[in-house]
Amino acid sequence: MALVVVPPGQMLLYLLYGPVVGKVVQEWREQGRLPLGTSWCLHLILLLALRSLTYQLWFSYGNMLFFTRRRRVVDDGVDFRQIDTEWDWDNMVIMQTLIAAVLVTSRVFPATSDLSAWDLRGWAIAVVLHVAVSEPAFYWAHRALHLGPLFSRYHSLHHSFQATQALTAGFVTPLESLILTLVAWAPLAGAFMAGHGSVSLVYGHILLFDYLRSMGYSNVEVISHKTFQDFPFLRYLIYTPSYLSLHHREKDSNFCLFMPLFDAPGRDPQPQVLAASEGGKNHRVPDFVFLVHVVDVVSSMHVPFAFRACSSLPFATHLVLLPLWPIAFGFMLLQWFCSKTFTVSFYKLRGFLHQTWSVPRYGFQVTRFIQASRLISIELYFIPSAKKGINEMIELAILRADKMGVKVLSLAALNKNEALNGGGTLFVRKHPDLRVRVVHGNTLTAAVILNEIPGDVAEVFLTGATSKLGRAIALYLCRKKIRVLMLTLSTERFMNIQREAPAEFQQYLVQVTKYQAAQNCKTWIVGKWLSPREQRWAPAGTHFHQFVVPPIIGFRRDCTYGKLAAMRLPEDVEGLGTCEYTMGRGVVHACHAGGVVHFLEGWDHHEVGAIDVDRIDAVWNAALRHGLTPA
Repeated sequence: MALVVVPPGQMLLYLLYGPVVGKVVQEWREQGRLPLGTSWCLHLILLLALRSLTYQLWFSYGNMLFFTRRRRVVDDGVDFRQIDTEWDWDNMVIMQTLIAAVLVTSRVFPATSDLSAWDLRGWAIAVVLHVAVSEPAFYWAHRALHLGPLFSRYHSLHHSFQATQALTAGFVTPLESLILTLVAWAPLAGAFMAGHGSVSLVYGHILLFDYLRSMGYSNVEVISHKTFQDFPFLRYLIYTPSYLSLHHREKDSNFCLFMPLFDAPGRDPQPQVLAASEGGKNHRVPDFVFLVHVVDVVSSMHVPFAFRACSSLPFATHLVLLPLWPIAFGFMLLQWFCSKTFTVSFYKLRGFLHQTWSVPRYGFQVTRFIQASRLISIELYFIPSAKKGINEMIELAILRADKMGVKVLSLAALNKNEALNGGGTLFVRKHPDLRVRVVHGNTLTAAVILNEIPGDVAEVFLTGATSKLGRAIALYLCRKKIRVLMLTLSTERFMNIQREAPAEFQQYLVQVTKYQAAQNCKTWIVGKWLSPREQRWAPAGTHFHQFVVPPIIGFRRDCTYGKLAAMRLPEDVEGLGTCEYTMGRGVVHACHAGGVVHFLEGWDHHEVGAIDVDRIDAVWNAALRHGLTPA
């Protein structure tokens, strides 16, 4: 598993804090203790962490669709283009901290040892100056930024996208950062100049400023319309995400910082108040659902409501996330005991809403090498005592989708395992009147693997040969007069599959029991884990196609290794900003794509149980016709 660190360019920006950290270390050594009461530099570092945490927590909350989907203001998703554009959203926080470091080292501000922890008079001065100075100053500066030349040069980038997130609040140009710095710090400067500054004022004012900025950009309504009805004066004192969203959408109104009071004079503020009450009306029933499960504790931090910089890239173990493993483990235990299926992400395709739901169970494996690198794997997803509960969760998700009016629900990974529920057959038989179509998507998975095989191949070696996918691949290839060496110790299971083939093609299915039988075959289709010793039997130049989970490790440098079956979604997909596990951007597992094709075609049958070999070409052609392409 690859290890990834923070992007180098962004890491270099944080290296600018080297002198600040060095100053803290020096004071620590001189005083023999952490200089909390004497070091502004230490407070700046703590503020940097707390400010970043504020934006991150609001971002996470805004993207927890299981909490917020009914209160989203704009129902569009944030796509990869927006994520890349806003990648350096923290530049504003970095710049402000560096400016503050210059000021405190220049002794513009008094030493922290000369300040009280709390001064109520300083807070009062700051509130007055915020209302009297910061709010009107930002209002007029913001209006100026919307004038022709200033807007195109300094503000249009901030308005690039209608759907905002908390991190969008930091996506501004240097000029905008400077304006925000001045309006945020003016109340602090006034309180300190009046001799009533305090440490609590610095922390409280700056963090409250960031909190309100993050809330406004969160795209999730947090203040109910009833609150404005009960307390009408609040409409002038606090803005809402709906209020800010209207500004981003229309660009000619709602210029205030936090207080609509400065937008109200000369016009009826009621339309703006109504805009602040629209949250909760943006709940759509999904047309298609992909039902997944969590892979393991580390990959659980790849969810889109954790860290955008991680979830927008293919999954890898980020070093910076490892310290958070205990927290993720705690969430795993919490989900095990008191969670239910929840919405993870969504995108739109041709006007239809596609959602990913997750069963709160982990399919991680405990593995170890024994006896010359032979791999033993234990699927914790299949603990005997857990099987019934997992199937009940999947069943409840299917029934919920059916009640909501979902058209197609596709089962992912272990949720459709034969040993668990017969590839979804259990649910279809138990509920014969289901309107939602349950799909395992493995027909397209088989099609992707088969279409990767060069047309001139005459012989293949197949492991996992009697599995659901192995059976379909073997039966399909033998019809093409391709000799299939099926690795299995079970003659009975082999014979059952061979009898399914037309009589004239049965000769192309050959049972083998050892890897040595494939030492002259350069096309291996792997449905079962291969150790380094077993891979050694492949001749040089072999290509390993695979449908084994997890994928085999490429030990042979003289061979090539394919990836898991996947397809790229059509180019007109909208709002997709999350990578599906290890898949690249815009690429989904073939079983996910199979469910999408099933929905787009409007097929009214369930795709569960054994793969219908006769439908492999039909499903493949349908996928290509709808704009899906091989990954």
